[in-house]
Amino acid sequence: MEWLIPILIVVVLAAIIGIYLWATYNALVTLNVRVDEAWSDITVQLKRRADLIPNLIETVKGYAAHEKGVFESVTKARAESLSVQTPADASVAENHMQSALKSIFAVAEAYPQLQASQNYLQLQGELVDTEDKIQAARRFYNGGVRELNTKIQVFPNNVFANKLGFNGRQFFEVADAAAIAEPPRVQF
Repeated sequence: MEWLIPILIVVVLAAIIGIYLWATYNALVTLNVRVDEAWSDITVQLKRRADLIPNLIETVKGYAAHEKGVFESVTKARAESLSVQTPADASVAENHMQSALKSIFAVAEAYPQLQASQNYLQLQGELVDTEDKIQAARRFYNGGVRELNTKIQVFPNNVFANKLGFNGRQFFEVADAAAIAEPPRVQF
């Protein structure tokens, strides 16, 4: 009977460790999926913005045909934002897109009749709405990355998380924060 107590203690300890590993693994999988979902939300909003830009360009082109360089930079930034695969790539593309959008809004400011165009105003409103959605998606993504990275780095999870294939994720950060510190200014 004395030999049964050590065996029972080992079995209980193994069960506790097994339940802990099972719960932690499932929590890490859940957080990983949540971060993937959040990244998908960002790419959906970036695609939505990229789809709006050709319409905005066409509307502005009718009023400012001689501003070819501005349109080319916006088109290039749009193509770059459609090809992003990682948060680091998205940060660089976001910086270029913000710069390009500032330039197209600057062109629009020079044309009062454009600013009065209902089509332009509608596109501009949709773009502002999309920018808000991109910001919300970025916050959700970064929150998920924070939770996942914290779960991976705390003890005792850090002992086995990497061995189970869980690695920390990269935050979505803008490469040049000064370039986007001030939002595009629109005057009517």
